[in-house]
Amino acid sequence: MQFPTGGTVRERKLNRCDSGTDSKVWMEEDGCFVVSRPGYLYTRGDFCEVKNMELWKSIQENLSFVLVTMAVIAALSLVSHLVERRIAHIRQVSPARRVSIVGICSALAAVLHILDFPLIFLAPEFYKLDFSELPVLLCGFFLGPSAAVSCEGVKILLKLLLKGTSTAFVGDFANFVVGCSFVIPSTIWYHLHKSRHSAIIGLILGTLSLTVFGSAFNAVYLIPKFSELFGLPLDTIIAMGTAIQGNVTNLVTFVIFCVAPLNIVKGVSVSVLTLLLYKRVARPLFGK
Repeated sequence: MQFPTGGTVRERKLNRCDSGTDSKVWMEEDGCFVVSRPGYLYTRGDFCEVKNMELWKSIQENLSFVLVTMAVIAALSLVSHLVERRIAHIRQVSPARRVSIVGICSALAAVLHILDFPLIFLAPEFYKLDFSELPVLLCGFFLGPSAAVSCEGVKILLKLLLKGTSTAFVGDFANFVVGCSFVIPSTIWYHLHKSRHSAIIGLILGTLSLTVFGSAFNAVYLIPKFSELFGLPLDTIIAMGTAIQGNVTNLVTFVIFCVAPLNIVKGVSVSVLTLLLYKRVARPLFGK
């Protein structure tokens, strides 16, 4: 619902902020949040509706890319489920408990995903590091690879609902696919052998997969797609990498010297945290 700023909105005074710009301004009076845009005021509920409309508009504008994303999600889910059926010692829990565990881990992962941050000494600032795979790995170690893929997908959906997309879904798709390339090998190897030693080997395999697949996927698909959707020349993206790493001269060297190190940092840090936390949080988090 929209109110012209020139009229009376309600009896109590509304704190109005007119910055003279096109930017959104947050105001608060008596605990009621209002978003101000040129010529209009939005209540909290109206703002949520606007965000949902913007998300739906982004989906319509990038429909083909969204459909490809959905197909990849379905394929990864199917592969993880088929592999899981061949593993003898997957933990069996009730459907309700499985849903609750995946939901809790997905919510934690979504929060960590929103709290991402750039490492500008490694890669351009649109590449960001987050630790959202930590709850996903904990879920996968407890329930298996298919639960990890489900957790990864729900995490992205929650992030889109809470924050929307600023990369025309390219960044969100990348986070899901590259994240799965990390958690699927790690959880499969762990469940094949189920020991601390196998967990370490699985996380090493996952980190290698994350680094190799993530870098190749960026070079072959994600960076060109990002360039296409945003109308940003590849030379401009490569120049951003050159400004950070002098060895960057083309797309291949960009992923080698910018993308790969960032993936290694993420894989190693999340792996160490998983090894330190899994046994400590399994009982309070999963009721183990």
